[in-house]
Amino acid sequence: MLYKGIDVSRHQGNIDWTKVKNSRKVDFAILRAGYGKVISQKDSKFEEYYAQCNTNQIPVGAYWYSYALSPEEARQEGAVFLQVIKGKQFAYPVYFDLEEPKQFVLGKAKCSAIARTFLETVEQAGYFVGLYMSKSHLESYITEEIRNRYAVWVAHYGVNKTSYAGQFGMWQKSDTGSVPGISGNVDLDECYQDYSTLIQNAGLNGFAKSESSPESKPATEQGKYFSISVDGKTYAGILTKE
Repeated sequence: MLYKGIDVSRHQGNIDWTKVKNSRKVDFAILRAGYGKVISQKDSKFEEYYAQCNTNQIPVGAYWYSYALSPEEARQEGAVFLQVIKGKQFAYPVYFDLEEPKQFVLGKAKCSAIARTFLETVEQAGYFVGLYMSKSHLESYITEEIRNRYAVWVAHYGVNKTSYAGQFGMWQKSDTGSVPGISGNVDLDECYQDYSTLIQNAGLNGFAKSESSPESKPATEQGKYFSISVDGKTYAGILTKE
């Protein structure tokens, strides 16, 4: 199943979410919750976008833009992110956005440690977490273990299909998209996993666990398996070929 989405921040300004919904071009939206390590860096449009998406029945996820240069700073960012999203429900994963040049200068081992710390901090609070990065940076600065362990949202523009060889559930295909209700360019995404069902059945991201959901039975999608171990806290799982 293919789901089409957008990701937005305050830079998109005032959005007419009713027009977005009625366009039938958007199945979901990933909202920037904020950036950095203090609560004042919460995205100024996050609350408005979240409320309007709920009103228009557009499922949402969220992301946090990182400036962390150490695992300790990543832990602080994760704690602030949790403050911002507390009390809300997200049918899509909540992502760690790693893309600052100052972070990549640190090298692969340190970038991986930063990503792991943030992801573990948020996952342990009961959220289905993921990692957002460009294809080249994922391949160069994040260990294969982490890329396999967590949900991946890969950015790769100017191609008909991303050539990223690792597992991923979502692809950011363009940063120059156009959608009714939004002035100017907007990022366009494709999602290949039924995250909403997985997340809600598991009782993650603010949802209550479904009583009818098997405790750890894998879900299948087009010959691939998504593993989610609720009791073992392995929420993001791994995609493997059949």
